[in-house]
Amino acid sequence: MLSTRTEKDSLGELEVPVDAWYGAQTQRAINNFPISYQPLPKAFITALLSIKYAAAKTNTKLKLIKPDIGNAIEKAITQLITEKNLMQHFPVDIFQTGSGTSTNMNANEVIATVASIILGNKVSPNDHVNNGQSSNDVIPTAIHVSSAIEINNHLIPALQHLALCIETKSDNLKHLIKTGRTHLMDAMPVSMSQSLNAWADQIRQNIENINHQLPSLYQLAQGGTAVGTGINSHPEFSSLFAETLAKDTLLPFKPADNFFTRIGSQDTAVALSGQLKTTAVTLMKIANDLRWMNSGPLSGIGEIELQALQPGSSIMPGKVNPVIPEAVTMVAAQVIGNDSTITIAGQSGNFELNVMLPLIAKNLLENIHLMSNASRLLADKAISSFKVNEENLKKNLSLNPILVTALNPIIGYQKAAEIAKKAYQNKQPIIEVAAEETDLSLDELTALLDPEKLIEGGTH
Repeated sequence: MLSTRTEKDSLGELEVPVDAWYGAQTQRAINNFPISYQPLPKAFITALLSIKYAAAKTNTKLKLIKPDIGNAIEKAITQLITEKNLMQHFPVDIFQTGSGTSTNMNANEVIATVASIILGNKVSPNDHVNNGQSSNDVIPTAIHVSSAIEINNHLIPALQHLALCIETKSDNLKHLIKTGRTHLMDAMPVSMSQSLNAWADQIRQNIENINHQLPSLYQLAQGGTAVGTGINSHPEFSSLFAETLAKDTLLPFKPADNFFTRIGSQDTAVALSGQLKTTAVTLMKIANDLRWMNSGPLSGIGEIELQALQPGSSIMPGKVNPVIPEAVTMVAAQVIGNDSTITIAGQSGNFELNVMLPLIAKNLLENIHLMSNASRLLADKAISSFKVNEENLKKNLSLNPILVTALNPIIGYQKAAEIAKKAYQNKQPIIEVAAEETDLSLDELTALLDPEKLIEGGTH
């Protein structure tokens, strides 16, 4: 039998594990929501604790709680944040009340327990830790704060690392020219650098667009309390709170221009999720290009050789698969799916409160986390380490009949098409067929069909 103690809340008495730091409201949530058995992410809980820390500082400064109580709350939160097994104290399921009240009270109860031990006197989870706050402004604030911290500390650095890795690889391969492909079919030549620089540019654009979302993310609901009016909150609370949190996190948080907007809707989260989805689409494109270029090695395109990281088959000896690009494509698929969930959840802003806040928090942070890790893996274990099969590049390029496109201005499209068809049928280099079918000399054709000139575009 599990040893318990009796706790009490507004609904009555309840048995709680004797060594648990949480109280009755957390236990009710544990009992009521045995759904996924997954708590909200650690990044969210840590941000929530940071919010409570800033609130305690603010309330002490405004003389809304006594200095000794405020100090005990701050010490308790510092202890919790540095605790190795932090998440054991925050077991509330993601799928709970849509406001996240259970998670907010979970934090209030745990902080109050530790603060009471530090103070040697009773600290109230509601009257002290939650002073001037509501779950309805705390949880939307925690979504913004946790996402902003994770984007700045992890996602943007990871994407910058990926872009730089691609650009470095591009510089090393700028002397190589390959067959371009449209519709997966042979097209005019491009340099390896042109292909890779396009990837890098996609990543840089995504970084820029994510950064454009940050100013809205820095606007916080904190101070709106229950419905946006700020009931039971000091008039100076929101500004002092944001100022304190900004100093603690080194991010430019500020009170929202309109608390009703930030509590009743999650448009900022939906917009951010959409940009994360776009980034996932970019990662999917890069990963699939790598898979195609690596395909074979004998019967595929075989332009590059990805680093061999593990055996590829339990039955076929010697087989090696493009495991990192495949993992990245699965991450991209998950992020795209999570975006759909966030979009639906964002529609649940009924009157003065969105009621799918925990779901939004979970999916948004999961997307940031997944893409941060996937971007670094793609950079370090696929792009930086792949080798180029130069022999295949040259062979495919020399046999590419589409090079005849360069002759269009001289011999016309129709004649060029005839030469291309003959080159396909006879499997001859295009320069040989063109020499047979036109009055152009071999020297002229060599100059006109020079891949190094063709990748520059224009008419030659």
